Amino acid sequence: MSPVDATRESSIDTGRGAVPETPKPAPPAGPGAGRIAWASPGRKRSPLNRHSRQFSLLIVRGDGVRVLRFNFPRPAVVAAGVALAVVVSVTAALVGDWLHLRELTREAVTFHEQIREQRATINTFNHRLAEIRGEMSGWRDQHAKIWEPFGPELAPGGRDRGIGGGTPSHDQTPPRLSPTDELNRMSESVKEQTDSMRALERMMTRASRVITALPSRWPVRGGVNSEYGTRQSPWSSDREFHSGMDIRAGMGTPVYAPAAGSVVLAGAAQDYGTTIVLDHGQQIRTLYGHLSKLNVKPGQQVQRGAIIGYTGNTGRSSGPHLHYEIHAKGRAVNPRAYLWD
Repeated sequence: MSPVDATRESSIDTGRGAVPETPKPAPPAGPGAGRIAWASPGRKRSPLNRHSRQFSLLIVRGDGVRVLRFNFPRPAVVAAGVALAVVVSVTAALVGDWLHLRELTREAVTFHEQIREQRATINTFNHRLAEIRGEMSGWRDQHAKIWEPFGPELAPGGRDRGIGGGTPSHDQTPPRLSPTDELNRMSESVKEQTDSMRALERMMTRASRVITALPSRWPVRGGVNSEYGTRQSPWSSDREFHSGMDIRAGMGTPVYAPAAGSVVLAGAAQDYGTTIVLDHGQQIRTLYGHLSKLNVKPGQQVQRGAIIGYTGNTGRSSGPHLHYEIHAKGRAVNPRAYLWD
């Protein structure tokens, strides 16, 4: 190998540029030179120790000829390895966090869709609750109208309920209630209406007994010859008080009980001839005068629509008809106030 080739190869080995490697001069051939070289080997650095403190990177061609050689100190290599491990660890952690974040993003999209649907459901629920509360307010008004004929004393809460307060300003908007508050208000309204319905049911039960006792049916069908009240007396030129109704009917026309009751009188009575008196309870009685024939006996219970007798012309009468009276609490009242059918 020529000196030029040797110099080029030495330049490639160091990896730091073209530095010629000149041969070192031979030590003088003195008598003690050999002894000094062999006696002090530690003073000369060994190539093995020098190369053990660094790492080399060789780049060769396909035919095996070495092209480049890079030498790296051991601390630099260790630092590079640690840095690489740190970079890989951080990168792996970031990739893991990114994958987890992407999964959370997918779940967030799903949750957002569910929240949107639930919000729409809640809004629909609140709207429906408002409509139901409006309907229940209408029920309250209807109940008030139903209770009105019975008077404030019989209405539920009529004795112990009071309201009051100032007039609110028009610029104040009522706060929007939560679904829980809406349900609580609806529960209170339902309870209030339930109590009102129960009280109304009890009242209607009592009223049904009263209504059943009312003589609301015509005892006979026909025109009215003389109404209840003051009239011209058919027997004189004076005016007199007529305590009942004279209903036109032919001789022997069936007379029907206008309501259920018990027979108090079935026989002759002054001025009324053959007479029947029925007690319907609730301090209400009915009288049927000028009959031709009786179909009941005293103490007998009769039902609404039962035939109790037949029209005639007995007693103080000018012709066949039915004299019909209604007595409430012992006083004669106008029968037309009770005749519904």
